[in-house]
Amino acid sequence: MVRAWYMDDDTTTDQRLPHHRNPPELVSLEDLLKITGVEYFRLNLKTDGELEAIKKQRGYNYEDELVCSKDCLPNYEDKLKIFFTEHLHAEEEIRLVVEGSGYFDVRDKNDKWIRIEVTPGDLLILPSGIYHRFTLDSNNFIKAKRFFVGEPIWTPYNRPNDNLDCRKKYVEHLQNGDFVKEI
Repeated sequence: MVRAWYMDDDTTTDQRLPHHRNPPELVSLEDLLKITGVEYFRLNLKTDGELEAIKKQRGYNYEDELVCSKDCLPNYEDKLKIFFTEHLHAEEEIRLVVEGSGYFDVRDKNDKWIRIEVTPGDLLILPSGIYHRFTLDSNNFIKAKRFFVGEPIWTPYNRPNDNLDCRKKYVEHLQNGDFVKEI
């Protein structure tokens, strides 16, 4: 089950550590959605009925798999630096963790970092326009499926890029309180 918390201000140490305040200031999944727009689903990896429903509902028609480890990823250290550089995308970023673990860091509506710990079965959908980054945890391994609408596009726009349309729309949705879970 995913856990999320506000990060402490000490980012000078290893990025692969939890970096939570002491005691941790946890963020509920409901609050995570409200203050960031990030959606979370817990999936059973052995039965994919819910995954298929999500893919159909959102129009995901292409998927691939990414393995991030020292043995499997060319230019491993450089790639980790790229993933950890704060950026946004013009499209949703969808990740389903199949094996391993890691952290997605996202900015809340007040520009504070929230760290989201992901493990097998966790599906995150980051809205287009949200500033975020990714890092492995101390296990240094993750295998994740990536989903796309149409051809895969993974173009990061490093911060600052506040004048992109996707960013403006994202901020507008946050200000209007548009991120609510439909029941």
